Amino acid sequence: MHKFRILHPNAITKLRMQPIMHGMIGILFLFNLIGVYKMEHPNWLMALLFIALGTASLAFPFMMRKMRKMSETNSVLRLLQVFTLLSGSLFFLSHMQPIIGGTLLLAGLGVAYTGYAEYRIMQPAYARIEDGGISLPTVFGEKHYRWNEMNNVILRNDLLTLDFRTNKVLQLEVLDEYSPAQTADINAYFQSRLT
Repeated sequence: MHKFRILHPNAITKLRMQPIMHGMIGILFLFNLIGVYKMEHPNWLMALLFIALGTASLAFPFMMRKMRKMSETNSVLRLLQVFTLLSGSLFFLSHMQPIIGGTLLLAGLGVAYTGYAEYRIMQPAYARIEDGGISLPTVFGEKHYRWNEMNNVILRNDLLTLDFRTNKVLQLEVLDEYSPAQTADINAYFQSRLT
């Protein structure tokens, strides 16, 4: 059995979407600020909360690259966004505005799911290759592929390439270092399982 520490297969896609998600949530907070402000008796504490988190959510994508602990900061901001969306939902529901309250509830649940998926993707991921097949991480578990589903599997230049019989190719970045002799042994094992 071989176990490779890899960059999660969905990490790049999720990381590209982070600035867009934070920006959309920031705009949603600023729209909610308008709703709070136009009420008959505005709640200024809720208005300040929407201003603060709307501004922080819009500014976060521009500051992401400068942060050392980007993953932890992103998780904290996601928790604050979920808390604000859910408390905003309760606020609007208590003021007899069910459409806005329901929308914020759904947005809060969606952001909670997104935050959990981002947290899971940032955790160390491992590809397990054994006699029965190849197991790759997903957001909520693992996906197992049998050897008879593969045309070729090769480890070269820190990339684990899986060539499926369905003409799908999956390349995973391997984070562990292997010597040329170890790489040759691993590739020989792959070839013995494919034949």
